[in-house]
Amino acid sequence: MIVEGFEISGPLLFIPDIYRDERGDFLETFSLKQFKEHVPNIEFVQDNQSRSHKNVLRGLHFQKPPFEQGKLVRVSKGAVVDVVVDIRPNSPTRFQHLKVELDDQLCKMFWIPPGFAHGFISLIEGTVFNYKCTNYYNKASEFGIRWNDPNLNIDWAVSDPIVSLKDSELPMLEELINK
Repeated sequence: MIVEGFEISGPLLFIPDIYRDERGDFLETFSLKQFKEHVPNIEFVQDNQSRSHKNVLRGLHFQKPPFEQGKLVRVSKGAVVDVVVDIRPNSPTRFQHLKVELDDQLCKMFWIPPGFAHGFISLIEGTVFNYKCTNYYNKASEFGIRWNDPNLNIDWAVSDPIVSLKDSELPMLEELINK
């Protein structure tokens, strides 16, 4: 497995070894031992899955402390553009974002530490997105940033995404800063 970092510290991309032959392919989607070599002191407590139509945008979501979540995400069917925004208060890269493409062919896994807002857009009909989370969902602490905030200037790769009413009413970054 190859592990790559980014210009924003914390997130990691895990690229698994895929064994292909005439029968199909095989890969290890998670190994706690390997994961802890790069992210020690981690405990996953909840797995989630979503299925999305093409051009559905979900995000940018996070949970406020003390219920923040780290997430290890991957696509088991389809493809997404996955986006994270650094919202850590004392980070030198605060409010900068990263984008990665995840799909069911290369099977990359994206580690998103606590302190990041997260969203993705489905590029293929019926995309299945899997999350391993380090904290339980807590409705009272859920929050987010509007996906199309001009201060973030995120290119989502789709001009007219399908966005839920809830996500379309999330606050702009400026509102978050001033709270």
